[in-house]
Amino acid sequence: MTSDESPSQAAQSADTGVRQSTQVAIIGAGPAGLLLGHILGQAGIDYRILEARDKEYVLGRIRAGVLEQDSVDLLAKFGLDADLKANGLTHHGIYLQHEGERHHIDFAELTGRTVTVYGQQALVHHLVAEHERIGSQLIFEATDVQPTQIESTHDGDRACLAYTAPNGERITLDCDYIIGADGYHGVCRRTFPEGTLDVAERVYDFAWLGILADVAPSTDDLIYALHRDGFAMHSMRSTTVSRLYLQVSPDDDIANWSDERIWAALQTRLGTEGWTLTEGPITEKSILPMRSFVVSTLNYGRLYLVGDAGHIVPPTGAKGLNSAIADVALLAEALQAHYAGDDTGLEQYSDKALDRQWKVQHFSQWMTDMLHVHPADGSAEQSAFDFQRQLGQIRYVTSSHAAQVSLAEQYAGLPFVDAR
Repeated sequence: MTSDESPSQAAQSADTGVRQSTQVAIIGAGPAGLLLGHILGQAGIDYRILEARDKEYVLGRIRAGVLEQDSVDLLAKFGLDADLKANGLTHHGIYLQHEGERHHIDFAELTGRTVTVYGQQALVHHLVAEHERIGSQLIFEATDVQPTQIESTHDGDRACLAYTAPNGERITLDCDYIIGADGYHGVCRRTFPEGTLDVAERVYDFAWLGILADVAPSTDDLIYALHRDGFAMHSMRSTTVSRLYLQVSPDDDIANWSDERIWAALQTRLGTEGWTLTEGPITEKSILPMRSFVVSTLNYGRLYLVGDAGHIVPPTGAKGLNSAIADVALLAEALQAHYAGDDTGLEQYSDKALDRQWKVQHFSQWMTDMLHVHPADGSAEQSAFDFQRQLGQIRYVTSSHAAQVSLAEQYAGLPFVDAR
């Protein structure tokens, strides 16, 4: 029953489904959808968030863990940074490593900006808790979601969103706009009419084996290492939990990797003279395929895409979560302007978001190509050439002030775009 329905009206509508209304319907309760809801709510815009999975699944998803300066600033602006301030780890740069040599790239010194290590899982926990505290319309286990009537942008027209509630009731939700924050596998991108959406994509011939370990980090800043056996990375989630990665084949099986084999490979690829990688109990391990993916437009009619629904980057440059937050910042501003009588931001949203995204794709591709061993194409000479070229690239970056400034500027984050 909606707030403006009487019990008898609700009972009459039950046979054909309940009809309800909101201004903005958000599909997906990942960080993008949750954050967008908070920003819209603070602007007095009515919203509803629908999530297909149950709450426990959403809170248990382990994803990215590095926030750019602008992402941190945005959370602070809307008062959503209490847990971040308590548990986030400010980092002033990263290490680049090759052939046992480790070089520090100091972002704060080079650009005056930093990054913050703060797991996406922790961010989602905090955003969900805040939604529950303020009584948001956040609906888990909303299934069979079907966006319709998205074509028209004429004043007075509305989109429509049908879904099945957890109690089995079929709900029809009238709304001004539908926001697809439902990820790569979500329904929203597939709702675009045939012929309105082109895709640019690259699937990589390597993957990451990632682990979480209950052990204090062995480093103060993240380590990115190029090794002849493949890429390795040392990150962290807290002062007591480490996050580490190994380059593996995308068709590898996690069952092939015992804890002992994982630690041995990490010791080899991350090792340097006088430094020790501390081992501990591995609590989670999985293999993550890598791809780059960008759609040609993030908007059709009254449907808008944010985050992974419209673009994916390889994780090397720590850009996936930050790209989603940048989309949300831009779209939220555009929606606020719309309800104040100005549609310019909505009209320009896709072009502005994709312009920034392709710059992010360039950086992520650059980092990925520099740090991963490329599988041999049958030619030992080609493989040797590729590795030596990569060594030359890292040596240039670690010896050139200009190259370090460029890396620091992009890693700490390009400025968020505004809707004006």
